[in-house]
Amino acid sequence: MKLDDVQHRPWPMPSGTPAMFMRWEHLAFLHWRIDAELIRPLVPAGLRIDTFDGAAYLGVVPFIMSGVRHWRLPAIPGLRWFPELNLRTYVTDGEKPGVWFFSLDAANRPAVRAARFTFSLPYFDAAMSVEEGADGQVTYRSRRTHRGAPGAVVECSYRPSGAVYRAAPGSLDAFLTERYCLYSARASGVILRGEVHHAPWPLCPASASVRACTLPEASGLPGVSGEPIAHYVRSLDVAAWWPRRVGDRGDQAPT
Repeated sequence: MKLDDVQHRPWPMPSGTPAMFMRWEHLAFLHWRIDAELIRPLVPAGLRIDTFDGAAYLGVVPFIMSGVRHWRLPAIPGLRWFPELNLRTYVTDGEKPGVWFFSLDAANRPAVRAARFTFSLPYFDAAMSVEEGADGQVTYRSRRTHRGAPGAVVECSYRPSGAVYRAAPGSLDAFLTERYCLYSARASGVILRGEVHHAPWPLCPASASVRACTLPEASGLPGVSGEPIAHYVRSLDVAAWWPRRVGDRGDQAPT
């Protein structure tokens, strides 16, 4: 990927060298409006809920993770390809709008444990399957298997329904997709920010059918209903940096 393609970024590139590179494939953004007050108790007080025209959004994002590698090394054995799924909303620390994850499920035990330890993210083991039909439809199934965690299932299908485009700055499409950092919190309450970089999202409008989704209920949120706002992305290369404490200076990852 091109680390010098930065004209679209809302703030300068992070300092230091990326910790890892990866590719996201067959990704769907499935979003529903939600009252921000329902999200507020589940997000640290140091972060504000980010809204668009007064509305917060809850996103379910299924995709395939592939080619995970350290910046100096080839793809890591065992992390070459696996399904992943997240439940998210959008927040800001007042300077950088980003993503807050309520949960992330993945069909890869080493990846789950590494991400929980390194990024302080709520990753869970899951049994997952992804099937791509001849017509381009992706069928995605997930059942959480993580010991001691609330059960959660997702079964959905999605497919592109139009040409690739780039979200217009200031649009709802950009609000829901163009995010260049994520936030997480340690058990101590310390808030972390992990920076990412990628080209602008090559979005397609999408048609989607969500037959089952209990991720919100497993996180203490109301269930989703109705047609989601749906986007599809065939693939995107991503660079990620080690997380740092919000407010830290310099290049050192938190200890």
